Amino acid sequence: MSGMFVVCHMLASLDGKIDGAFFGAKEAAPALKAYGDLRGFYGCQATLYGTTTMLGGYADGRVNSLPAAGNPLPKEDWVNVKGRDMGNFIVSVDPKGELAFSSHISERKGRKPAHIIEALTEQASPEYLAYLREKGVSYVFAGQEVLDCGLLLKKLHSLFGIERLMVAGGGVMNWSFLSEGLLDEISLVVVPVADGSNTAVSIFEQAPFLKSHSPVGLALKESKVLDGDALWLRYVPKK
Repeated sequence: MSGMFVVCHMLASLDGKIDGAFFGAKEAAPALKAYGDLRGFYGCQATLYGTTTMLGGYADGRVNSLPAAGNPLPKEDWVNVKGRDMGNFIVSVDPKGELAFSSHISERKGRKPAHIIEALTEQASPEYLAYLREKGVSYVFAGQEVLDCGLLLKKLHSLFGIERLMVAGGGVMNWSFLSEGLLDEISLVVVPVADGSNTAVSIFEQAPFLKSHSPVGLALKESKVLDGDALWLRYVPKK
């Protein structure tokens, strides 16, 4: 429906954790490298992250108090044309409109500079919209209080020409896309390390504010042994 290919590409411990101390284990190093290399395999123009993941290394924390908007902006999509023309994007899921940015461009070591697109709901304030425009960060509205993932995909395709999207966490965003039938593939690099933490997030998480959904069956497309005893598993949702 969206005219896009959407893959969820994740790295996880043997017990399904996607964050935690296992990242620092020496046995994880080959898998971490493979995970980064495999991003190029999919050739996606955009990578989507949830709010928690954005706070973990892409956003500059949360915004402080913002000045009152003189002429409140309407809750309509806004595209920074120069940013769009970069052709490479970070899609930041931020339903309430609370993330801070120093620029409309995300620059991380080993990755191409990417224009930031904020995915908002109607909860975002006019003051926050003015803040994003001042920073040059594009934004789109998708939903009233909870993100409408299907609508977001349509807007990313129509407004930015995105045809290939990588969903890369956190667990709530991954589950939202999977449970709504919006993933074409799941790419999972399994690290040969167990992490018994009961606080780390797993690959898919059902958020309390989302409607519950029955388990989703998957079919194995490919499995491959990687360096360092890691595994690369590719699954597709069963039709």
